[in-house]
Amino acid sequence: MTSTSTPPGLARFNDLEERAAFAALHEACASTAWARRLLAARPYASPQALYSASDAAMAVLGPADLAEAMAGHPPIGRPKPGDPASAREQSGMAGAAETLKAEMLELNLAYQERFGHVFLICATGRGAEEMRDAVKERIGNAPEREREIVRTELGKINRIRLARLVAEDA
Repeated sequence: MTSTSTPPGLARFNDLEERAAFAALHEACASTAWARRLLAARPYASPQALYSASDAAMAVLGPADLAEAMAGHPPIGRPKPGDPASAREQSGMAGAAETLKAEMLELNLAYQERFGHVFLICATGRGAEEMRDAVKERIGNAPEREREIVRTELGKINRIRLARLVAEDA
C-alpha cells in the first residue's frame, strides 16, 4: 500500500495490479515502451513525480516507439467513435464550420502524406482555426524538426491523460 500522504487517485493507480496499471497507461499513450517505463517506476510519491517520469520516458522513445504512440491518435477533426477521450480532446473541432472541417481533412491528408503519420497536436483547449493554422505552419517543417514537435505534443497529451487517470474522483 502507498502512503496516506499520497493523493487518493495516485494511491489508487499505485495500488493497481500490474496488468491493470499497464492497461491504464497504455490507454493514456499507445507506446508500449513508455507504459513499461512508467510501470517500472511505481509507486509514485506525487502526481508531479509521475509526470516527470512520463516526460523522461517520452524523451528517450525511439522512432518506432514514437510511431506506436502516434498510431493511437485519430486525425484532428475525426475522433475515434466511442472514444470519449479523443472526442473531449478534439472538442474544439466539433462546432467548426463544414468548410473548415473539409479544409482540415485535406490538410491532415497532405500532412500524413508528407510525414507518414497523423498530424498530432495537443488539441485540448484549442479552437478549430488554431489547429488548422498549426498544421499549415508545421507542414513545411523538416521531418526531424516535426518529429521533435510531435514528441513535445505527445508529452503534453500524456500529462493531461495522466492527470485524469490519477484524479481524485476517477
